[in-house]
Amino acid sequence: MKRTLIMILILSLCLAMAQTVVAVADPIRVAVVQPLTHTSLNQIRDTIISELEKSDVAFEIVTRNAEGDSSALSTILENIKNDGVDILVPIATNTAQSAKMVFEDTGLPVVFAAVSDPVAAGLTGDDSGFITGVSNNIPAAEIVRLISDFQPDYKKIGFLYTSSETNSVSTINAAKAYCDANGIAYEEVSIANLSELQTAAETLISKGVDALYTGNDNSIASAMSTYIDVAYEYGVPVYCGADSMVADGGFATIGVDYVQLGRQVAQIVVRLAQGEQPEDIPYETLSDYAKFVNLQAAGRVGMELSDDILAAYRVLVEADGTSHFGE
Repeated sequence: MKRTLIMILILSLCLAMAQTVVAVADPIRVAVVQPLTHTSLNQIRDTIISELEKSDVAFEIVTRNAEGDSSALSTILENIKNDGVDILVPIATNTAQSAKMVFEDTGLPVVFAAVSDPVAAGLTGDDSGFITGVSNNIPAAEIVRLISDFQPDYKKIGFLYTSSETNSVSTINAAKAYCDANGIAYEEVSIANLSELQTAAETLISKGVDALYTGNDNSIASAMSTYIDVAYEYGVPVYCGADSMVADGGFATIGVDYVQLGRQVAQIVVRLAQGEQPEDIPYETLSDYAKFVNLQAAGRVGMELSDDILAAYRVLVEADGTSHFGE
């Protein structure tokens, strides 16, 4: 009798186990979209992917690149909307603005990366509750102090930027306001497209600037070789808004560490995946800024750097061209 009861219990347990369905959570689908290819944007994208893959959350990640084509960017975002994702990560200001337009009727969480001025870009406020992210804003005072570190006797700064990039315009406007308040002379030239870059740099140099500065400008960052070839021919250093721009030939930066930015973006994505809501996560600024110098560029403009300067800045590119970018 006992044996029969035991057999019945075993059979009942086996049947129950066979009928039990173990629920396996689907991975969180994340789409990372960038407007074009250049070192900074690629570094942000790759860091986000790496950090998400190391997290305790299961993610399925897709990446898309508009390769500088604004119409392609709109198509990419519409396709992502139709395909369906759980979280969208647009890189750079224009991508985030386009994402807001496409997804504002869906409530899909959007986590922007590298937007210099989220307020000016229209990514905050009552109509942007589904949007958060990480800004790459650089304090204007630090931009000017950067130049003073290397050229204490400079007389005039040349600001060069792309007129259609809100992030770049915002950075330059802040720098100009600081200069106005502190009696610092400057000239400015904006470009509409990269075909104007060489002429714009030559125009600023002809106006007697001692230093050139370009902030977080995605277009110019993708064409640094053209920029620096013109500037260094005349011995004028090019200061930048990102370490990647220094790695690509710029002279120095106190600016954006895009690995740090990518990590902060990934942390927000993980928080959303774990149930937090974007309206409860205010957008962040960078927790740390990068200080880098390019010794090869210093040689090209004939500048000798003191031990004090070298102690304050990390050498990103050696005099012989050896790069430590990404290390």
